[in-house]
Amino acid sequence: MKIHEYQAKNLLREFGVSILGGTPCFSVDEAVAAAIKLGGSTWVVKAQIHAGGRGKGGGIKVAKSLNEVKQYAAEILGMTLVTHQTDERGQIVRRLFIEQCADIQKEFYIGMLVDRSSQRVCLMASSEGGMNIEEVAASTPEKIYKVFIDPMEGLTGQDADDIVRKIDISQSTTSEIQILLQRLYKLFDSTDALLIEINPLILTTDNHILALDAKINFDDNALFRHSDIAALRDLDEEDPAEIEASKYDLSYVSLDGNIGCLVNGAGLAMATMDIIKLYGGNPANFLDVGGGATSEKVTEAFKLMLCNTRLRAILVNIFGGIMKCDVIAEGVVAAAQELKLTIPLVVRLEGTNADLGKKILAESGLQIISACNMGDAAQYVVVAAARGG
Repeated sequence: MKIHEYQAKNLLREFGVSILGGTPCFSVDEAVAAAIKLGGSTWVVKAQIHAGGRGKGGGIKVAKSLNEVKQYAAEILGMTLVTHQTDERGQIVRRLFIEQCADIQKEFYIGMLVDRSSQRVCLMASSEGGMNIEEVAASTPEKIYKVFIDPMEGLTGQDADDIVRKIDISQSTTSEIQILLQRLYKLFDSTDALLIEINPLILTTDNHILALDAKINFDDNALFRHSDIAALRDLDEEDPAEIEASKYDLSYVSLDGNIGCLVNGAGLAMATMDIIKLYGGNPANFLDVGGGATSEKVTEAFKLMLCNTRLRAILVNIFGGIMKCDVIAEGVVAAAQELKLTIPLVVRLEGTNADLGKKILAESGLQIISACNMGDAAQYVVVAAARGG
């Protein structure tokens, strides 16, 4: 689960990380009132969406008067912001963050994320923070330093020392950033975060450390332990199909292809998308119905896929272990009949009650293409999609 910058900064403040004063706003009038309350003569007007690259996309403006706060707030609120982290459709800006300005001496990058290969939290840092951190990672990865944190020991003083020394930060702020790193790790660990990014972390002209931006993502599977964090979820920022899928305990992610995929098991779903790509097709979604799908659940899964106007064919790929193929077959037939399916449907069933499932499909009277294995299924559905359904 993702949250907005202002929400992330509230959490940073709770854990003792220094930030600037700022106020979330939902209207132009609120933005102007927030600037007046914050005081000063310069403010930053920030779009709040669940994506990075807002500055390059025109979603962050420095206002040097209240009139400019009003102007920029009116321009940004309601705009469709397209960045390198959104799709081509972009995200509509519904919230702003009005923040004080800081005098920046130097920008740094700090990040923490779960590294699955080492099964540890990876602390990353660079002296090259700011809007071009992706370019730094691509062209000069040696400038990004990493420490893999032992989960039994946590972030040690030695770990923090190593990172601080490598990013060549001012000696006068060494202890300040070491304390900040410890607090960030405490936040990461205690909230079941998957990612924390501070970009940039700044050294001010009076030699203090501030988090100028913040991004935090959380493990969906751990939200039952954190009702306060779950309450921060902004459904306006999420794909409506993915929101609908969560109501039926379906794992669904929209993609940009035209071949719908309905599969049981995340590993098989990934393999299905891979083999579709191998044969020249493009999957329209990741959809895992899990091990306990019912006929009703399969019907809802079909409805989700058919919301995509680009869809040209559907592949159902089931390996029945706990899942019974005849139950899936009944669900597929019921869904196709209820929704009056008109695009090609390819089904591959293997495992528990596979023969019975195939019999149900064959006797349904529907135009269903039955495949014996994954290779055949992928080839059939790619050809069907290429013919335009």
